[in-house]
Amino acid sequence: MADLEALTQEALELPLDQRAQLAEKLLSSLDELTPTEVEQLWAQEAERRFAAYEAGEIESHPADEVHAEILKRIK
Repeated sequence: MADLEALTQEALELPLDQRAQLAEKLLSSLDELTPTEVEQLWAQEAERRFAAYEAGEIESHPADEVHAEILKRIK
């Protein structure tokens, strides 16, 4: 899991356009999964993130702030 965390941190440091390209490639690699498998993976990820939030490992941000930041970055 530490390797995944290190890789994730490294990926998050990429410029926005490169992160988008990486995300597209990763999502494309999931095409072999069935819709049910994809839903299960997203549910697991949501549970992991919620547990991390409850444990104080990550913080939340209001949606309107997140949307404003995204719009600022893409302009």
